Amino acid sequence: MSLQHSESVVARMSATIFAAYVQNRDVNEFNEDEFVKKAVDIAVKLASHADKAVKSDGEWMKPESGASSIL
Repeated sequence: MSLQHSESVVARMSATIFAAYVQNRDVNEFNEDEFVKKAVDIAVKLASHADKAVKSDGEWMKPESGASSIL
Protein backbone atom coordinates (compact mmCIF):
# COMPACT_ATOMS: atom_id res chain seq x y z
CA MET A 1 0.00 0.00 0.00
CA SER A 2 1.26 3.45 -0.89
CA LEU A 3 -0.28 6.54 0.70
CA GLN A 4 0.15 10.18 -0.20
CA HIS A 5 1.36 12.43 2.63
CA SER A 6 -2.10 13.79 3.46
CA GLU A 7 -3.54 10.26 3.44
CA SER A 8 -0.84 9.06 5.83
CA VAL A 9 -1.59 11.97 8.17
CA VAL A 10 -5.30 11.06 8.21
CA ALA A 11 -4.41 7.37 8.69
CA ARG A 12 -2.21 8.27 11.66
CA MET A 13 -4.97 10.43 13.15
CA SER A 14 -7.47 7.60 12.59
CA ALA A 15 -5.20 5.13 14.36
CA THR A 16 -4.92 7.44 17.37
CA ILE A 17 -8.70 7.88 17.54
CA PHE A 18 -9.26 4.13 17.08
CA ALA A 19 -6.74 3.39 19.85
CA ALA A 20 -8.79 5.55 22.21
CA TYR A 21 -11.88 3.46 21.41
CA VAL A 22 -9.90 0.28 22.03
CA GLN A 23 -8.48 1.60 25.29
CA ASN A 24 -11.97 2.59 26.38
CA ARG A 25 -13.08 -1.00 25.64
CA ASP A 26 -15.69 0.16 23.10
CA VAL A 27 -14.35 -2.13 20.35
CA ASN A 28 -15.03 -5.85 20.10
CA GLU A 29 -14.89 -8.43 17.32
CA PHE A 30 -18.46 -7.62 16.29
CA ASN A 31 -18.16 -3.82 15.93
CA GLU A 32 -14.52 -3.30 14.93
CA ASP A 33 -15.33 -2.25 11.34
CA GLU A 34 -17.87 0.27 12.63
CA PHE A 35 -15.27 1.88 14.91
CA VAL A 36 -12.60 1.89 12.19
CA LYS A 37 -14.99 3.78 9.89
CA LYS A 38 -15.98 6.12 12.71
CA ALA A 39 -12.31 6.87 13.49
CA VAL A 40 -11.54 7.61 9.83
CA ASP A 41 -14.63 9.80 9.47
CA ILE A 42 -13.63 11.84 12.52
CA ALA A 43 -10.02 12.16 11.30
CA VAL A 44 -11.19 13.38 7.88
CA LYS A 45 -13.53 15.88 9.54
CA LEU A 46 -10.70 17.18 11.74
CA ALA A 47 -8.32 17.46 8.78
CA SER A 48 -10.96 19.26 6.71
CA HIS A 49 -11.61 21.80 9.45
CA ALA A 50 -7.86 22.34 9.93
CA ASP A 51 -7.41 22.84 6.18
CA LYS A 52 -10.12 25.52 6.16
CA ALA A 53 -8.81 27.27 9.27
CA VAL A 54 -5.05 27.23 8.62
CA LYS A 55 -3.25 28.44 5.51
CA SER A 56 0.08 26.79 4.77
CA ASP A 57 3.02 28.72 3.31
CA GLY A 58 2.14 27.66 -0.24
CA GLU A 59 -1.44 28.87 0.11
CA TRP A 60 -0.28 32.42 0.98
CA MET A 61 1.85 32.83 -2.15
CA LYS A 62 0.64 34.16 -5.51
CA PRO A 63 1.99 31.68 -8.08
CA GLU A 64 2.94 34.30 -10.71
CA SER A 65 4.79 36.77 -8.47
CA GLY A 66 5.75 34.81 -5.40
CA ALA A 67 4.40 37.68 -3.29
CA SER A 68 2.59 36.88 -0.09
CA SER A 69 -1.13 37.49 -0.03
CA ILE A 70 -4.36 35.84 1.01
CA LEU A 71 -5.81 33.90 -1.90
